[in-house]
Amino acid sequence: MSQSSGVNGNELKVFAGRNSMSLASSVCEHLRMPLGQAHSEEFPDGEILVELKEDVRGRDCFVVLSTSKPVNDNLMELLIFADSLRRASAKRLTAVIPYFGYARQDRKDKGRTPITAKLVANLITMSGYDRVLALDLHAAQLQGFFDLPLDHLPAAPVFGDYFESHKELIKNLVVVSPDVGNVKIANMYADALGGDLAIVHKRRISGSEVAANTLVGDVEGKTVLMVDDMISTGGTVCEAARVVFEHGARDCIVCATHAVLVGPAVQRILKSRISRIIVTDSIPTDDSRLDPIRDRLTVLGVGKLLAEAISHIHHDRSVSALFNRWKESKR
Repeated sequence: MSQSSGVNGNELKVFAGRNSMSLASSVCEHLRMPLGQAHSEEFPDGEILVELKEDVRGRDCFVVLSTSKPVNDNLMELLIFADSLRRASAKRLTAVIPYFGYARQDRKDKGRTPITAKLVANLITMSGYDRVLALDLHAAQLQGFFDLPLDHLPAAPVFGDYFESHKELIKNLVVVSPDVGNVKIANMYADALGGDLAIVHKRRISGSEVAANTLVGDVEGKTVLMVDDMISTGGTVCEAARVVFEHGARDCIVCATHAVLVGPAVQRILKSRISRIIVTDSIPTDDSRLDPIRDRLTVLGVGKLLAEAISHIHHDRSVSALFNRWKESKR
């Protein structure tokens, strides 16, 4: 990998949280260096210990850890990693957060509720990190919650490369935004992949239920590519898929960065007519709960993408320069 060549392993160290070991190993493979040696242990009472197994004095250290389920355990491990590295005299600390938990609690949508995303950003800042590297945040304005530099990576280049090599999947294409808030991203994919654009209007009933019944655009006889940042309970994409098939769509493919897939997601997908779900490994997908939809699931690696960004940060080069084609791919 040309961008990552010449990395000095004696200065750069990449460590992994327990739930991101496979992804961090992929990052290190692309950086052509070994994964940093550390051990995370959970005591019987639930407390977490992070013990470094090698010298980090004066090193540029990156911690790869998605704060996905169990969110609070992974968040605490990320914070404790910072304290451990800081007390071991690391020179600079970067939190690499492929999936940022609590991102959806980013505003007060009713009285007497917290803005937990800002609280989490404060915790990460105060724990000792110098900067953050994140992948497809739920909302771009989350960058402003951090009082330190944050590099926001789009996963669009990974999906773009996949579709470039699987053009047979997207013949006669219409890119559909499953909600109004994602129109900018859907339009960017439509331009890049040479398809038309359509929008599904949804109304949220509760945290796990949505109702969708209005389609703006023409999908009759077309292959629909639905793009979103995450699939959580599956309500949004499954309802949107129902709507596009009611309007004559021939096929429906879903493309989402983060495979949260909790609650009724698996059962909803099984009952839907969605033929393929394409996600990244920002969240581990080896859970046996996903076995019933394994034949519909395609998991793309983001290790190379993160490695390129880490290399640029380490060498004080522009990160945004890596993604000139996808500049509009941030929410």
